[in-house]
Amino acid sequence: MIAAMLMGRKGSKGFPGKNLHPVFGKPLSYYPIKAAADTPEIDKTYISTDDERLMALAEENSVGVIVRPPELCTDAALGEHVYRHAYGVIRELNQDKDIELVVLLMCNAPTVTPAIISEGIKVLRENPEYDSAVSVSRYNMWSPLRARKIDADGLLKPFVPFETFGDPKTLNCDRDSQGDVWFADMGVSIVRPRCLENLDDGLLPQKWMGQKIYPLKQWGGCDIDYEWQIPMVVYWLKKHGI
Repeated sequence: MIAAMLMGRKGSKGFPGKNLHPVFGKPLSYYPIKAAADTPEIDKTYISTDDERLMALAEENSVGVIVRPPELCTDAALGEHVYRHAYGVIRELNQDKDIELVVLLMCNAPTVTPAIISEGIKVLRENPEYDSAVSVSRYNMWSPLRARKIDADGLLKPFVPFETFGDPKTLNCDRDSQGDVWFADMGVSIVRPRCLENLDDGLLPQKWMGQKIYPLKQWGGCDIDYEWQIPMVVYWLKKHGI
């Protein structure tokens, strides 16, 4: 069995109501739900949420509802713990089935297609040593070489010491100077059950991905945290014919 699992809660402070923000007449969360529904390898989709409106959207689209407990609905709750809880519920609901893979999705991450999910499933089936396959986008302009933090004097300093990248004398401002910089864009993470069962063995910052992570390359992927990102998603969906 391959199960898909969405995560979304109410109470966003950066962008209130983001999971249900309308895009092309549909709630934002509809798009990852639709991607899962159109992926032939997925047997059942679930959502972990405390939002009654998301529960209603799920039921309209034949998605199973997992009521998220209050302790996992706070700002301090980690996504990895939400996924682990929901995975435990799914295992309990499907005791008669072996769970081969879990497709992790986010209600605020619409930049995902059935094709990239199917590609990741195929890769994992062909490479049993891989822990996961995740969608990534190339953002060279956000190279860690360019990252800054504000010090106690209110001035900008390197976030990562330049020596981390080699001899500082060889570095320059070219955004491509460190090679391609790939970010897990949260479109999809396809993981083996062992990743959720042994979270502490996974790499930071998304420990649910395990250690051996295969990149599913796309462009422009992101999860929505602020309203200014909506035009980017509109552009992405148009370019993908959605």
